[in-house]
Amino acid sequence: MLVLQNLLFAQPFEQWPYSKFKAYLRDGRVAEVRIDSQTIRGKLTEAESDGPEGRGRKSFTTVRVDDPELISELEKHHVDYRGQYENDLLKSLLSWIVPLSLIFLLWMLISRRMGPGQGVMNFGKSRARIYAERETGVTFVDVAGVEEAKEELQEIIDFLRYPQKYAALGGRIPKGVLLVGPPGTGKTLLARAVAGEASVPFFTLSGSDFVEMFVGVGAARVRDLFKQAQEKAPCIVFIDELDAVGKARGINPVQQNDEREQTLNQLLAEMDGFDPRKGVIILGATNRPEILDPALLRAGRFDRQVVVARPDLEGREEILKLHGSKVRLAEDVDLHVIAARTPGMVGSDLANVINEGALLAARYNKEAVTMDELDEAIDRILAGPAKKSRIMAPKEKRRVAYHESGHTLVAEALPTADPVRKVTIIPHGVAALGYTQQLPTEDRYLYTKEELLDRIAVMLGGRAAEEVIFHDLSTGAQDDLQRASEMARRMVTEFGMGETLGPYAVEQGRQAMFLDSHSPSPKTYSEDIARNIDQEAQNIVERMYQRANQVLTEHRDKLEIVAQHLLAHEVIDQATLATLLSDWRPGKEPQFADS
Repeated sequence: MLVLQNLLFAQPFEQWPYSKFKAYLRDGRVAEVRIDSQTIRGKLTEAESDGPEGRGRKSFTTVRVDDPELISELEKHHVDYRGQYENDLLKSLLSWIVPLSLIFLLWMLISRRMGPGQGVMNFGKSRARIYAERETGVTFVDVAGVEEAKEELQEIIDFLRYPQKYAALGGRIPKGVLLVGPPGTGKTLLARAVAGEASVPFFTLSGSDFVEMFVGVGAARVRDLFKQAQEKAPCIVFIDELDAVGKARGINPVQQNDEREQTLNQLLAEMDGFDPRKGVIILGATNRPEILDPALLRAGRFDRQVVVARPDLEGREEILKLHGSKVRLAEDVDLHVIAARTPGMVGSDLANVINEGALLAARYNKEAVTMDELDEAIDRILAGPAKKSRIMAPKEKRRVAYHESGHTLVAEALPTADPVRKVTIIPHGVAALGYTQQLPTEDRYLYTKEELLDRIAVMLGGRAAEEVIFHDLSTGAQDDLQRASEMARRMVTEFGMGETLGPYAVEQGRQAMFLDSHSPSPKTYSEDIARNIDQEAQNIVERMYQRANQVLTEHRDKLEIVAQHLLAHEVIDQATLATLLSDWRPGKEPQFADS
């Protein structure tokens, strides 16, 4: 505005001192002036303006001073003079009103472009993102490895497509479906696929979108969400991370959060109140179903729970085929072998394996992704990228080689331990100086006491090897000791496998069903029982350490063979290990994950 005013509307006045103005006035070179309270503006005569000095300077301005003779001199030289009254109030108002009006119009324009729920005054509006019928871009074709979950949700899709079929029989479709499972199994992708298959509008938002610092905002957003959903019915409302708003009331009496509980109460009321015949389906997703409020899971709200579990061997292979179809794979790539090498991985991990393999193939300037890149990608995901530039001293490298060989030899010696697929002394990740990778021959869901004890012995095999060879210990077994101690304690406190306590579980409280992390529950037992737990867990670890030490002492020659091969080649795969130990398999027959 200032630039336009100066360029288009401002007249070209030349600033003069008052003395110069009086000199021009006495010489008769001024034609007219306009006088206000502070300035004097005037124009030169036409003859003066056409002269060399005045060309282009027809107008001038100067500051008015207290000069009683000014008017008489103007009359004497026949100068046309006028006074000017300025309305300062109007000028001040205009200088404020016009900019504020422009700011208000700009704010209105931005608010409209931001959409509902995002403006400054729209705290109570729902923040759900709305996708049209085909905007999700995902169908069941894009989802693999969760066939049981897809079958459960097929009924929901059928109802949204043909509601009259269910209405004719008097059937009532579930109001809500809760997708539960570990992180990365595809719960959100499955919900988007349901909307894509049913060809209905899809509302998606996170549980944390309801909760704000302002009291009452969460409940208002719940009301607005259900109001929008019923206007666009039939539709699907997907609430991701439902545990953020649906946590059980009173679960933490120390930290009361009335705002979150008000939001949950409003959600419960809205799910009870809306008409199921309108075709509004509520989909929720969480990996913490154990902490959800029981009122949220009762019949009439989230009627059905669909478990989206970790994929089995066949499911992993289907997921790998789905993501492998998007990259160029070499002809020798066997996705069944890759699926066998990735037990416990979820869909996001498997997608990352394919993507990392493609990135590695591009780094090595290959035309297609081969088994070598996929195998390296699995290692990067499990243990982190290899740190080949990290140079270890020969003494430390020798200790790491015997440490990893100890894990390997104990795993191969014990009858129920998982077979070793790969062992390396190349540093990986942040702190791993080497690692031993074991892979089960099949998917496991239960473990016996003997299998858990063998696992503890394998964890302690590295420390035992250091004691057998060097007669000294190092800090390299820190993580092994922590994991072995935790497993021994859980055997006593949770699994009822202790000798003293027997079939008595002392750990109580809500434990995570689908998360790998294990948080200790509040102590609810006496000091005597705590002393017995510590003593028995310590005895288990000590017995398994002595067992590992005995295996390595009896077969020290095999330990030397494996360690020397590691020092020479840094990596031993499953086939090479079978060759090195061809005449020694005391615990089990050789098994290969890729056979």
